[in-house]
Amino acid sequence: MLIYTTLINLLFPKAVQCMSSASDLSFFALVVEANSFNKAAKVAGISTPALSKKITKLESELGVQLLHRTTRRLSLTEAGEILYQHAATINKQVNEAIGSVSSFSEQLSGTIKISVPTISGELFLAECIAQFCQQYPDINVEVRLENEFVDLVKEGLDLVVRTGILEDSSLIAKPLIESHWIVCCAPKYIEQHGQPDSIEDLVKHNCLAYTYQAKGATDWRFTHNGNPESVKISGSFATNNSQALRKAALAGYGIVYVPRCSVYEDLEKGDLREILTAYQARSLGVYAVYPYTRYLPNKIRLLIEHIKQGYQQRQHYF
Repeated sequence: MLIYTTLINLLFPKAVQCMSSASDLSFFALVVEANSFNKAAKVAGISTPALSKKITKLESELGVQLLHRTTRRLSLTEAGEILYQHAATINKQVNEAIGSVSSFSEQLSGTIKISVPTISGELFLAECIAQFCQQYPDINVEVRLENEFVDLVKEGLDLVVRTGILEDSSLIAKPLIESHWIVCCAPKYIEQHGQPDSIEDLVKHNCLAYTYQAKGATDWRFTHNGNPESVKISGSFATNNSQALRKAALAGYGIVYVPRCSVYEDLEKGDLREILTAYQARSLGVYAVYPYTRYLPNKIRLLIEHIKQGYQQRQHYF
């Protein structure tokens, strides 16, 4: 539209004040190329009288005659010849621009900026995304590892993977997996301090807090016999880093309440032991989150599917 208006401003300055629809230039070019109002009207999908009215209106707005009309043929006036040369070039450029944009969502190239949780990122997502880049060599993926829920638009992110409840209704969240939490500690801690038999016993123990979340790190929630229960814990150590918390637990410093995936291999080797198994710790959904759009680029959709497969292949971790 801006290109059309600029053209008219250059060729016919007074037309800018009265021209109501620059799109009539497209109809004019169509009539010239078809050399027939009837044929051009069929291509445009409008009636012949309606098309004729548009050209007459265009001539009136420009203040010049563009076409010589007879019952048998059409011919361009000098002004019409000048206008058509520019209009045809612009039409071609517009069609090329539309074609390039319409195929953009299908392109498997360019850059994807993504933020993922630290646990999943260190556990397998970094490798998983690297495999995706190898599969699609024309796509570059920039990965950030962080747990805070960032502003996607402000940060220029295409996609984030996050755990928990989505509060922003303007975002789309695709479920990837359910992450189950557990209570565990090192066998040496049990040898030295005994094992709690109920969540009420936790107040007597050194409980290490995982403070990656803004609140609730010391409020451990459970379900027992179908009923929700919770306990307020305390301890000598707290951190927002899952690996630091894991190492503290492995060293026998205390009891932790963490996602199973963060300590899965330690449980398998017996270096950590799950306790209070009669209680069900919390379970949080893991989601691929992106801004609302009716046209999700194909490369984003493929990356989401690839990440989901990565989670599903490691379901036993979660």
